[in-house]
Amino acid sequence: MSLLSPRPLLAGLVALLFSANAAAQTTVMRISHQVPPAHHMTRLLESFAADVKARTNGQVDVQLFGSEQLAKAAENFPQVARGNIEAAMSVNFQWGTTIPEMSVTLIPYAMGELERIKRFPTSDARRFLDEKLAARGVKSVAWLYITRETIITSAKRPIVALEDFKGVKIRGLNTLTDNALAAAGAAPSAMPGSEVYQALQSGVLDAGLTDLSAAYSRKYYEVQKFGTVGPIFTIYFHMYVNPAWYAKLSPAHRAAIEAAAAKAEQDAIGVTEATAAAALKDLQARGMTIHVQSPQEQAAWRAVMEKPVVDAFLKSAPEGGARAIELMKKL
Repeated sequence: MSLLSPRPLLAGLVALLFSANAAAQTTVMRISHQVPPAHHMTRLLESFAADVKARTNGQVDVQLFGSEQLAKAAENFPQVARGNIEAAMSVNFQWGTTIPEMSVTLIPYAMGELERIKRFPTSDARRFLDEKLAARGVKSVAWLYITRETIITSAKRPIVALEDFKGVKIRGLNTLTDNALAAAGAAPSAMPGSEVYQALQSGVLDAGLTDLSAAYSRKYYEVQKFGTVGPIFTIYFHMYVNPAWYAKLSPAHRAAIEAAAAKAEQDAIGVTEATAAAALKDLQARGMTIHVQSPQEQAAWRAVMEKPVVDAFLKSAPEGGARAIELMKKL
């Protein structure tokens, strides 16, 4: 009769305890967002997740849930604020009337210069908006620049001069930006990006409005012949977390997430600019006639579109709207 040596049993027990302890030390950070895998923001988030893993030696596990797998776009904020999800990404203007100041980047041409975009992540304007987010129960972590190149598409004739907007049924982004289009004589109709292609194809809309990269990924070239490109609306996806969850992290883990977020903010500028440049060439290769606005054309459109949007913005954000505009002008 042989006796079992206690050493293998002891070694196994130690290994089991070590494994359990390691698992207990791993913190999961789920990020809910709405974009599909092919979107360039997904690549930025994948790099962010890998960066956090490297900086924390695998102790913070960033898990990405795109295409609204965890929550619909409109549900991300309440889910994070309640602590049901650790983190989420939202388009800045999706806050609507909850935080109307977040739509300040939609003032036509106000944020279209790349140098302003480069300065935004470390600016007082960003800190001001982060404070607005904190007052609503979430902590801001990152602002990922996602587009400044708006494209106005059409099938029958190009929309180059302001007069070309007259009577055109065009896709709008929201009620704020609709003011710019209506001032030019168009008839805007806000609708989700996923519905625009069919509306253009069926004739419900005469013209589309989206960012340059989305025009290619959504195959507008199949139903649109012309496109006019200009730095009209600047848009960000921003990352925010549940404050209580974040406060429980170790200082080292918070520092790692913030460092990875700062890197992602910088990476987003180059990736977004390169993606837009490639999309312009791809649309042309697919047969679209693309017109890039001259500085004179930008000035002419801005003169008509900016004031109605500013007026509507200040009305929607009576408390902080003027301050948001002031800080943006300082960029």
